[in-house]
Amino acid sequence: MTGARLAAEEFLDELARASLPAAPEHWDDILLVVTELAANAVQYAPGPFVLRMRRTFDGVHITLSDTSTTPPAPRPFHPSHSSGGIGWHLVHTLCDQVSVVVHDHGKDVHAFLPW
Repeated sequence: MTGARLAAEEFLDELARASLPAAPEHWDDILLVVTELAANAVQYAPGPFVLRMRRTFDGVHITLSDTSTTPPAPRPFHPSHSSGGIGWHLVHTLCDQVSVVVHDHGKDVHAFLPW
């Protein structure tokens, strides 16, 4: 999970050299989404995951591939418990678009965020 965040920071550092984000919070939003997707992959998928990021016309496309064929689903969030439940909601709130493609060997979660 830490490796995914570090890779995302490196990608954003390089991207910012060519084009600064339209708003400072875009940087943090992208890092948060990568962290949440990686945490979900570590917690729910039985094998390794792969993070890919690329610049789009008006933002950043994140793809996280893992080895679970079960699509992510929102869980109830209970503020009195520390068992999570807010990550998938955060991803949907911060992203312009989110989609999940399930295939024979796992799934790809695609997230599009503004830059």
